[in-house]
Parts: sequence; C-alpha cells; structure tokens
Amino acid sequence: MSELPAWLTPAAVAVTLAVVTVLEAVRPLRRRVELALRHLGRNLAVEAISLAVLTLLQTPFLIPVTRWAQREGVGLLNLVALPRTVELVIGVLLLDYTLWHWHRINHVWPLLWRFHAVHHVDLDLDASTAFRFHFGELALSVVYRVVQVLVLGPSPLAVASWQLLLFVSILFHHSNLRLPLGLERALVRVVVTPRMHGIHHSLYLNETNANWSSLLSGWDRLHRTLVLDVPQKDVPIGVPTCRDPRQVTLGRILVRPFESHPEDHGPPGRIERPHAVATVTTPAP
Repeated sequence: MSELPAWLTPAAVAVTLAVVTVLEAVRPLRRRVELALRHLGRNLAVEAISLAVLTLLQTPFLIPVTRWAQREGVGLLNLVALPRTVELVIGVLLLDYTLWHWHRINHVWPLLWRFHAVHHVDLDLDASTAFRFHFGELALSVVYRVVQVLVLGPSPLAVASWQLLLFVSILFHHSNLRLPLGLERALVRVVVTPRMHGIHHSLYLNETNANWSSLLSGWDRLHRTLVLDVPQKDVPIGVPTCRDPRQVTLGRILVRPFESHPEDHGPPGRIERPHAVATVTTPAP
C-alpha cells in the first residue's frame, strides 16, 4: 500500500470526536467557563472556514510535492535505501519532531503568534478546540509542511499515517477528559495527554511556552520543556489579556490576527508562575 484509503482519516477523526465528546461530558477534567453549545458552535464555524482554506491549499500542493519528492529522490530519507517499515517509522518520527519546532515557532515569533493566539484565546478547552485554528495559521502551516516534505523526503504513506495519528492525538489531548491518574501517568510517557496539554493552554506564559509536543511527548522531555505537576484546578485556560467572553466571539477572533496585541508578549500579558524543578516528574490531579 503506497497511501492510506481516502476515507480512513476522516472516519477516524469522526469516530474519535464522537467518542471523546461523550466521555468528556461524563468525566470532565476542568469546569466550563462558557455554555457548551455556544463554545461548540463557534469552534465548528472557525473549523469550517479553516478546513475549506486548508483543502484548497493542501490538495494541489502538499500531496503532489510529496509524490514528486519521493519520485525524484529529494529529502533525507531518499538518500539511502531503507526497508519500507523502517522508512515509515522514521518518517513519522521526523515529521512529528519537526512539528514540535513549528509549534514552538508559532509561540515565539510575534507575527505567527497573532494567528496561533486564536487557538489559545479559547476560554474553555475541549475536543472542539482541537480544530479551532485560524485559516491564516493553516495556510502558513501548508508552507511549512511543504518544507518538511522537501527536507525530510517522507513517503506519501508516512505523511498520511502521521496525519491520521496526529488528528486523533489532538482530539484526545485537547479534550476535557479526566482520565484515571494512573492511566494518565502511563500514557504521558509516550503521548500527549489532556492534563499535559491543558497546562500548555494556561494563561501563564512559562506554562504556555512548554509542552509543545503534538503526538509524542518525548520531544518536550528531550528539550526540557515538559511541565506536568500543575493541578488542573489551578490551570486558567486562555490568555491574560482576553478574559471577557465578548472578546472571543466569532467575528472578534477572525479579525484578531490583523490587529496589534503587543501585550501578548509583554506587560500586562507576560505573567509567569514559578515552578520547582520537580514539575517535570508526573501529572498532578
């Protein structure tokens, strides 16, 4: 098989979204700030706009570039002949690792943060937040994805497999699902979990600038950017300068990237919470 069936990823996303949405309603991790239906409707509207833009850009560019790179032997993975399974695994790992850097860059570079902030100004965090990305950010991500493919040279199967795992992962770790603490502590050794990613959505800058992994949690362990030991009841979701529900309406968040918000990277938005070294040990309740 050179590529995954076209229906597999959408089906996996739909099933995961349905299951996680039901489970997080039964076992919520954090108390809600906004009404659930209002929050869901806004996020689905943002997702619909962004998905349309992503489809228009990714279909004619990313897939053909991936096939061309493999056909012409472009990229690191095409420099040597590897067994199919080995190439697939290494391709997925490298794609996920380079995504860690893209996520970090979106927080560090003020211009990119303007778009990525739309994802973070959400006052609640649940499965619907997984696809709440501004269309401008997704358009820029396609450019980065093309660079990933040209530099790394993964096969179309590796790209498709990684995207499937990634989409399932972001639905899971954005969810408001309270896993049993023992299970959470076991899973976070390998993959990003709801408690781990919840800390990343904290309004405290040094917590937002941590836990940048999207699928495998090991990248944050590698770069010493892992923060786990923060109780979820102490994690206020959002950014400090956007706490009013009137600031996160659909119209406001769509135009937010085109406005200047210097406070997002300076006073009064630059709020940090002291952490002990022990915060990189195990998840707190």
